[in-house]
Amino acid sequence: MAQTLKEKLAIIIPKIRDERKSVLSEHRDKVISQVTVAQAIGGMRGVKGMVCDTSVVEPDLGLIIRGHPIMKIKERLPEEVFWLLLTGELPSADELKQFQEELKTHGEVPNYVWKVLKSMPKTSHPMAMLDTAILTMEHESAFRKRYTEGMTRTEYWEPTLDDAMTIIGTIHTIAAGVYRIRYKKGDLIEPSKKLDWGADYAKMLGLPTKKGETYEMMRLYLTLHSDHEGGNVSANTCHTVGSALSDPFYAVSAGLNGLAGPLHGLANQECLKWILETIDKFNGVPSEKQIRDYAWETLKSGKVIPGYGHAVLRVTDPRFAAFNEFGKKYLKADPVFQAVDRVFKVVPEVLKEHGKAANPWPNVDAGSGALLYHYGIKEFEYYTVLFSVSRSLGMLSQLVLNRALGTAITRPKSVSTVWIKSQVGQ
Repeated sequence: MAQTLKEKLAIIIPKIRDERKSVLSEHRDKVISQVTVAQAIGGMRGVKGMVCDTSVVEPDLGLIIRGHPIMKIKERLPEEVFWLLLTGELPSADELKQFQEELKTHGEVPNYVWKVLKSMPKTSHPMAMLDTAILTMEHESAFRKRYTEGMTRTEYWEPTLDDAMTIIGTIHTIAAGVYRIRYKKGDLIEPSKKLDWGADYAKMLGLPTKKGETYEMMRLYLTLHSDHEGGNVSANTCHTVGSALSDPFYAVSAGLNGLAGPLHGLANQECLKWILETIDKFNGVPSEKQIRDYAWETLKSGKVIPGYGHAVLRVTDPRFAAFNEFGKKYLKADPVFQAVDRVFKVVPEVLKEHGKAANPWPNVDAGSGALLYHYGIKEFEYYTVLFSVSRSLGMLSQLVLNRALGTAITRPKSVSTVWIKSQVGQ
């Protein structure tokens, strides 16, 4: 008989608690990182200062979720990926079916959420609407209720998982509602009792199915953006807020606020904007020579080519490769995808010649916007909301596991510039 996710975790969590205790006991005083002044001033980039077991990003391989390279699981449903993030195993067919059914029992969005969203200014940013809705739903928090009543530390993960199920069960419905309210797309579309999470999201947005292509695209998008280790702004912010035992609604809302920043979740719209400007400049899909000349023109003006380069990766982002593979299957005649693909053939070589880019290869944002645009989502401001729906999987899986392990409150020590000058200078 298939186990529920909570039953599965109840078996796994004691084992990972013992593993964590063993690692701490055996390696407590061993050094795993050194911090330079440049890192302290430059956002702690590259400092090994936290533990995240859901996924890692290897410079020469890209995203690896629980030992699975993302290209190996790109066709898995987002629900399967969430199960994998939490348990380290992909669900069986029976476990997946049962989990999907359970997730739908958490899928009712309270009416007061819609009232709040419809009362917001008509020009509100869709990310502000999504964040507000999640924060408004804090009223539903099982963790806050259980904590107020009293529970032991070893039980913290259970109501955290309940809250995670509520957020995941509703965030795609809320996000679709934000789209239809903000952009005047008509009445809200009720969630389906039969469709999977990604397909249901696409349906509630009101996108044309295109013989199921749209559903396939959405599943792929949500799987590829689900997690990216623990140090990115959204995951790290969610972790920090959650480490204070703020319930998941507070923590995820905080993480989404970080995702709304131009240096984090807005990148794909900047990439698409550059592609569309390029097409407009050349009155159609440019030739490879035209792209080369325009790329040099962009670089010589002191600007960057959006979508190329990554803080960690030193190869083509495999998530870009997955989108590119999808595009070649379904979007061959689409001029926007044609331009993206042609830029991919030209720009890395230009950046190598330019010599200043540490990584000349494309990241996921270089290609994702073209797919969204093709399937009918042309409101750029909304793109980060799609990212948010996906990244909720990673944030919440990390949050549940950290509650299970009793991870300490995040409290790094800061030093002053005067201290650096006086101590390091000596």
